[in-house]
Formats: sequence, C-alpha cells, structure tokens
Amino acid sequence: MTPQPVTARERGATVIPDRVVARIAARAGREALVAQPYRPARTTPRTPDASAQVHGGSARIRLVIELPYPIDLAAATRELQRQVTQRVGRLTGLEVTEVALAIRRLIPEGSDGRVGRVY
Repeated sequence: MTPQPVTARERGATVIPDRVVARIAARAGREALVAQPYRPARTTPRTPDASAQVHGGSARIRLVIELPYPIDLAAATRELQRQVTQRVGRLTGLEVTEVALAIRRLIPEGSDGRVGRVY
C-alpha cells in the first residue's frame, strides 16, 4: 500500500515567536552594521535593541541603533533596512514588511562611544 501525500493543512504550521524573530533581527542588524563601509575600523558597533511583531507569514521589525558621526544617514539606514529585511526573510521564511529604525545616538568620529562629563 502506497502512503497518501499529507496536505499542508494536516501537517500543521511552524510558528516563530516574536522574540525569536527579534533576536534574529538584532543579529542581522549587527552583521549589517559591521559590514558597512562608513563604519570606523576600530570601533565595533553594539548589537541593536530589537522588537518584532509576527502576524501570519509576515513580520514587522523595530531596531534601535547607534551610528558613527558624521554619516550619510539616509544611505546608511536604507542599506541597513535592506540587509535586515533580506537576512530575516531568508532565515525565517517570513515576509518582512517593515524595518523601522530609531537612532539612539550618533557617535562622533574619534570617540570611544562613551559620554564624558562636561564641566
């Protein structure tokens, strides 16, 4: 007797929790920041804070990032959004419909990223 193929409805579905997609997005964001040509060679960017909302087969992502200054913000953020969208989509199978970015702070060139006390 030959087994009958099982329909998709009978197989069930894989559900990826929001927090898992957020962790993947944070890692993808860090990878994208490290790979950017505008990044000063001696500083390693922090892993972005991330949150995600998954509904059905799509995801919306929010990243909070730090960027070097001076920088072309529009070009840098567009490229970051593109890379995160592709990477998260490839790893999860979800359609990433939005990657919202919030810039926590800009780190001046030559700075170690710490803010000192001004007298």
